[in-house]
Amino acid sequence: MKKSIIIIGIVLVIFGASFLGYQYYQWYRVKHAKVEVTLKEDLTVAFLEEKHISDFIVSMNGKIVDDTKIDTTKLGKKEIKFSFINDEKIKVNYAFQIEVIDTVAPLIRLGNIYKVKVNSNADFMQDIFCGDNVDENPTCTIDGDYDLTKVGNYPVTFRAVDKSGNTATKKFTLQVYEPKPSKGSTTTTKPKVTYQKFEDLKKIYKSETTEMGIDVSKWQGDIDFAALKKAGVEFIFIRVGTIDKDGECVLDPKFVQNIEGANKVGIKAGVYFYSYASTLEEARKEARWVLKQIKPYRIDLPVVFDWEDWEDFNQYHLSFFGLTSMAEEFLKVIKQNGYEGMLYSSKYFLEQIWFPTEYPIWLAHYTSKTNYQGKYEYWQMCSDGSVDGIEGAVDVNVHYLR
Repeated sequence: MKKSIIIIGIVLVIFGASFLGYQYYQWYRVKHAKVEVTLKEDLTVAFLEEKHISDFIVSMNGKIVDDTKIDTTKLGKKEIKFSFINDEKIKVNYAFQIEVIDTVAPLIRLGNIYKVKVNSNADFMQDIFCGDNVDENPTCTIDGDYDLTKVGNYPVTFRAVDKSGNTATKKFTLQVYEPKPSKGSTTTTKPKVTYQKFEDLKKIYKSETTEMGIDVSKWQGDIDFAALKKAGVEFIFIRVGTIDKDGECVLDPKFVQNIEGANKVGIKAGVYFYSYASTLEEARKEARWVLKQIKPYRIDLPVVFDWEDWEDFNQYHLSFFGLTSMAEEFLKVIKQNGYEGMLYSSKYFLEQIWFPTEYPIWLAHYTSKTNYQGKYEYWQMCSDGSVDGIEGAVDVNVHYLR
């Protein structure tokens, strides 16, 4: 018995020594492994630029194990760690530092003339659109002399500077004016309203690869859905709700009536929410509220995030990246609950403000032929359409089938 124990002990000692020896051998090989990595001189990357680890390497004595995509969503210095197999078949670790930088100047949305009423107490600087891709609060100033207490035209320059030092300027005339006194009410003839008939638009844009539809809210009043169906309306987007003055989600007064009407006659329906969100949590809250409202109904088309409070954009303290992230947060919640999400916006803002997104786009561009170069699935082509079943104007849309 003692002999067996002694033998087992000897075996364990030999095994342990061998294991430790092997571990030391591996440690020694890695420690003294040949590492030859030559990095590029420029180790900067633009905000949101797509780069992989290999993009910063000129040469190396081996092959990267996992050439991952680098996260460039935060400005500043960033350590990049990776492993590679060298030409001796040894796996070694390596690290270097890059810097994510912002090279894009703020966006100023301003014409050549900006009018301000004389002796106005309003802060007109807050009303001039000034935003940035990364900076939530770019510094905005006016270069030049002006006097809001004196009528006149003042040549000045609007200047916007972000935290990275990128600068945008816009020369304009600040026109301080005296309002003309009212001469009392006068009777004027209202101009005749002309509409683009749905049936005429259908003849032009309906094809084997497109569908024709409309979008509605409380402003369209009571709708005759049977008449819409007969007129050839193939789909409809219905406003489900928006935000009230207290910041609470409120149902569109005609939503239930509209979604039930569309479901009843078999018109494919999607919904949109007119958002005023300013944070990710507010976007999530709005999405959860929308999901609760649409649960009882048939939703065939996407649930749309519609944010367009551009006149008050400065007050939201959002960067363009923050705005896009907020929209994607709303749409992520929608997608996680089994619905398709979509972003709505006009051509100008899609081109100038929104970052590219994985979600489909509903383009608003009121023209007979859009020249928008990005991808989109729906095109809101006009707001002055007319169709049987609705009294007054309605938006007309084209759906491009996949």
